[in-house]
Amino acid sequence: MNVSGIMEAGMDISIIVVNWNTVDMLRDCLTSVVQNLDDLDAEVIVIDNASSDGSQEMVEREFQNVVLIKNKENVGFAAANNQGFRIAKGEYVLLLNSDTIVHGDVLKQSVNYLVEHKSVGAMGCRVLNTDGSVQLTCSEFPTLTNLLVMSSGLWKLKSPRWFGKYLMTDWQRDSERSVEVISGCYLLLRQEVIREVGPLDEHFFFFGEETDWCYRIRSAGWQLMFAPVGEITHHGGGSVKKLNHKRDLLLTNSKVKLHRKHGGLVAASVCWLILAFFNATRAVFWTLRNMVSSSPVTKERALHFRRVFLALGNAWSGRI
Repeated sequence: MNVSGIMEAGMDISIIVVNWNTVDMLRDCLTSVVQNLDDLDAEVIVIDNASSDGSQEMVEREFQNVVLIKNKENVGFAAANNQGFRIAKGEYVLLLNSDTIVHGDVLKQSVNYLVEHKSVGAMGCRVLNTDGSVQLTCSEFPTLTNLLVMSSGLWKLKSPRWFGKYLMTDWQRDSERSVEVISGCYLLLRQEVIREVGPLDEHFFFFGEETDWCYRIRSAGWQLMFAPVGEITHHGGGSVKKLNHKRDLLLTNSKVKLHRKHGGLVAASVCWLILAFFNATRAVFWTLRNMVSSSPVTKERALHFRRVFLALGNAWSGRI
């Protein structure tokens, strides 16, 4: 193991963790990484997006061999990762969320997988929820058809199987498979791919950046693969929980940007209409339900979706 503030050429892997106000989760994440590096020659880089919860101080105090970049403002997920790419010395680069725990030898086996599969540009591993259930990471590209199936709720039906193809719901992530999108919670790729394809698109502030990246990587001729080489736990909702209803607005904005970039204005417009309809129906449903229920959860959901619906114009313009 070689995790140092002094960068050295020729190391195996650079592990990049972007953080915003998840101090306890970040501590657990870094602890699991340090404990499970095996014999990898590695560096760990934390980019902190102006956290106010003591994250920076915790890293400096408890992980002195971790490289820490302290941003003065929240520059977003894509821009922060790109900061890490610019100083990363590993032959392979791992994007790892701060709300994850790596288990066993998954880091070593992931690197070995890319070493053995030269045509694979990026890979993901099996991801578990906090309760141990399988998280539906890796998916198809969110085409307009896939968005329509998702927003209508048809993806939850077990038959016909086609309805679940976007999230690959009939697959337990227990076998090797070619995929179109790998979740940014654990995405390992070659340094060569970053040089060839370019970094993450910083027009995506939060959400959508890895989907766009995966699209570009595949377009450049590289394979994207899921490989059951090991597991991580992804608690989810670390930084996202602090966004409240803005999370849904950012999700909508990211999907619109994806379709504008790769399909044009008409595709972006249809995408926005699909998602606007989804949020409008949810706002009506939860508002009506709140009229006959005194549940705090129902009240919160009704308020949430009304706020999202009223601000959907901002999701189109990006002024969120």
